[in-house]
Amino acid sequence: MSADRDFAYGAAAGLVGDLLLGDPRRGHPVAAFGRAAGVVERVLWRDHRGWGALHAVVCAGGAGGAAALATALVRRSPAGRAGSVALTAAATWAVVGGTTLGREARAVGGALAAGDIEVARERLPHLCGRDPQALDADGIARAVVESVAENTSDAVVGALVWGALGGVPGLVAFRAVNTLDAMVGHKSPRYRRYGWASARLDDVMGWPGARLTAVLATLAGDSPRGAARAWRADAGKHPSPNAGPVEASFAGALGVRLGGTLSYAGRVEHRPVLNADGRAVRVPDIERAVKLSRRVSWLALGVAVAAARRKRRDA
Repeated sequence: MSADRDFAYGAAAGLVGDLLLGDPRRGHPVAAFGRAAGVVERVLWRDHRGWGALHAVVCAGGAGGAAALATALVRRSPAGRAGSVALTAAATWAVVGGTTLGREARAVGGALAAGDIEVARERLPHLCGRDPQALDADGIARAVVESVAENTSDAVVGALVWGALGGVPGLVAFRAVNTLDAMVGHKSPRYRRYGWASARLDDVMGWPGARLTAVLATLAGDSPRGAARAWRADAGKHPSPNAGPVEASFAGALGVRLGGTLSYAGRVEHRPVLNADGRAVRVPDIERAVKLSRRVSWLALGVAVAAARRKRRDA
């Protein structure tokens, strides 16, 4: 069994584990990393880019280094490659979040379908940082579809790409950077400078996964032509270099309009409309987005395994 098979079996087992179990309700490794990163922030915080860069290096580098050490120890242990498969499976299960993403999206969709907008508003923060009180039912549905699209890249596809490139350390480092961006990468007064490095590092590491997500959404969606057209025409209008291709391709694949006015913690943003020829998002589109996300995730596993095999042959 070669290293590419270790990754193939381990990543597939990890995705199946996520499908069957979802995220652990207690003791999630990503939550533990977040708490540790918060401690580091309390020690290092200064309103300065350099200190923020040090924060990113300490946290993401520490997580990736610990994963590299664990990989080396497992390979040298009596468990050998069986241990390597198990470690890859555990890491994949810990860092991907496709099942929980779908579960939370469906919970909001179910509340909207039942006409209970207050419950939908209560559940929306589990998916994204929008101000739910500023949204009506249609706005909540659109926010959910946008969150499903973006998090398919961030929570699943991007991790698999970096796992194919760097094994367990790649999986862990990607998730660490993505978590740091969620914690400090926004443009609030506290983090505008301190979070700059984490946000830029997330842009760099998220680039390949976002493009792969857009390609796979185009191939797996109901309207490949529509997805390709929206991606080509509208992705560059989005303020995020990675969310743009993903949300535009999902919008075209589903035949809906995304983007427009939104609110984060009282700050109103007017974003360009993606796939302006599409119709407004409706509640049933949430389920369609979740199913598209699931198809994209499994296709991404196939691409990642093929990439790992190719890398192994070229080494």
